Amino acid sequence: MFGMAYGTTLFAGPAQAQAQQTWRDAESLVATRWQVFLEAEPETRAWAFACYVAALDAEEAAAADMATLSSRIAA
Repeated sequence: MFGMAYGTTLFAGPAQAQAQQTWRDAESLVATRWQVFLEAEPETRAWAFACYVAALDAEEAAAADMATLSSRIAA
């Protein structure tokens, strides 16, 4: 969904690298869940949408973790 500069971990250390990988995994899951929702039959559409929203929540949490680590590095 959003581009990420993969070289940003040069000075960040392993915690930042792990946070970025967690966010990338969460973003990938969002894309997958959205595709599942688009292809869902009417009887499973509500469940598929709930799974998509849960994936968005996980991506938001991963982004917040990454932002917290980034602000510590910048300080």
